[in-house]
Order: sequence, then C-alpha cells, then structure tokens
Amino acid sequence: MKKKFILEGLGCANCAAKMEAAINKLNGVEQATVNFMTQKLVIEGDETLMPEIIKEAEKIVKKIEPGTKLKNA
Repeated sequence: MKKKFILEGLGCANCAAKMEAAINKLNGVEQATVNFMTQKLVIEGDETLMPEIIKEAEKIVKKIEPGTKLKNA
C-alpha cells in the first residue's frame, strides 16, 4: 500500500533526510521517501500496519521539525 502526504512547513533539507531515514526504520515500512523540493512524503508498506506507521511517522516529523504538519496529498 502506498500513501502520499504533504509536509506543510518543511524548511530544512537535512531534516527531510533525517525524517526519511527514521521512517524507513519503522516496522512494516517497505520504502519511505521525503522530497524536500516538492515537500512530499511517500510511504509504501504493509496495509494492515499503515495506521500505526502513519501515527509513528507523524511523531518523527514533529520531533525533527516541530512546525511541520503531515497532510494527505
């Protein structure tokens, strides 16, 4: 399953790379990509774990860059 999000307020390319690396380590994630230029996050992973993956991804985004919001694309 693939889910796409807009990272509203993402202002740091280094932070985007940190987010991508951390989200890729989550259980059930096959691949996660953060594109700083387009402000998009794409998560591919296990459909049954996706609600938990999204919840954890939101925590990671807030921890790395507190002003950034995850919105459905």
